[in-house]
Amino acid sequence: MACAVLMAGALTGCAEAVSGIPVAESATSMHHVEAAPADLLPGPHEFPSAYPAVVLTPQAASAAAGDLDGVGMGATVSPVECTPPESEPGAEPPAVAVGTDEASRASLTVELSRTTELLARVRDRLRACEQIRVSRAGAGSTVTTEVSAHVPAGADEAMTLRRSVIPDVGGAGLTQTMYTSVGRVGDIRITVTSMTFGAGEPDKAAVDELFATAVHSVRTR
Repeated sequence: MACAVLMAGALTGCAEAVSGIPVAESATSMHHVEAAPADLLPGPHEFPSAYPAVVLTPQAASAAAGDLDGVGMGATVSPVECTPPESEPGAEPPAVAVGTDEASRASLTVELSRTTELLARVRDRLRACEQIRVSRAGAGSTVTTEVSAHVPAGADEAMTLRRSVIPDVGGAGLTQTMYTSVGRVGDIRITVTSMTFGAGEPDKAAVDELFATAVHSVRTR
C-alpha cells in the first residue's frame, strides 16, 4: 500500500471549483503536449508549506502511482473486470512528487502521466466498480470509491473522488482515506491525492491548491 511506498521511497495558489460534469474534448482532438511529464511536474518548492516534498525516482514513482488507486502492483481484484488497466504500450513512466506532514502522517501526492484515455471513460469505470476486493501478498482489503460532484476548474476535463482502503486485519489505524482530483490537459493526466490514516480527514484545500499549480505548469511550461 501507499504507506510502504512513502516510508521506503518518499521519506528518503487555490483553484475555484464548479459543480456538474464538464464537456470533454473528443479523443480525436486531444492535443499532444510536447514536454515530458517529468519536465512538467511541480517541484517540491511548489507544494503547500505543510508538506515538505521530494520527487520520486522513476521506479518508486511507478509503485506509488499504482498504490494510489488502492490496488497496487501485483494485486488480484474482484470483480476481475474492475482491475485497473495496465499502462499503455510504450507509455512514458509517470512523474511523481510526494509531500508528507510528519505530525499527522498525511501525504500529498501529485502524479503526471501521459495517456489518450478520456476521463469520462475513467469515471464510468469507477462508478461501475464502487466497491472491490483486493488481495496482495496474502493480505486482503476492501476498496470503496465514490465519484464526487466537485469538479476542479482549469483542466480540459476533471473530476474528484473519495476512496477508502480498509484492510481485513490491522485495526482502524491502518484504514486509508484518499481525496483525489484528476484532470487532463491535452494528453497529460494530472492526479493530486491527499491521503490520511485512521480517523484523519484528507486535506481538500491542499489538493485544490496543488491541482491548480499542476494545471498551470502543464499549460505554461
